[in-house]
Amino acid sequence: MTEIEKYDLNGDGVLDAEERKILLEDLRRRTDDEDAQRDSIRKMAWFALWGMLLYPSGIFLCDLFGLNTAASILGDISPTYFVAVSALVASFFGASAYQSKKESKNDPTTPRTGSRPS
Repeated sequence: MTEIEKYDLNGDGVLDAEERKILLEDLRRRTDDEDAQRDSIRKMAWFALWGMLLYPSGIFLCDLFGLNTAASILGDISPTYFVAVSALVASFFGASAYQSKKESKNDPTTPRTGSRPS
């Protein structure tokens, strides 16, 4: 079943006005969802970057203000924090790449790469 046949609700082989309206609405929703996903990836990446950059500053500020115990505790948990944030970002980007690769494999308009039989 092709993408167009999925929207041919009455099965006559032609998309009438109502079926085209459904197709366009579905495409608009997919586009909105993809835009929202890209925005959330971007926000998460910036949040993780700023967190990784500011974490050492927090340790420094605690030490500067004489909060030696807090600085020590923050220093002790920093390896766990950095590994957790890195794993979160990596898994999110990996899942996103896997999903987009899977979707492009199912999309008949995506050009195939690789060798052609001669």
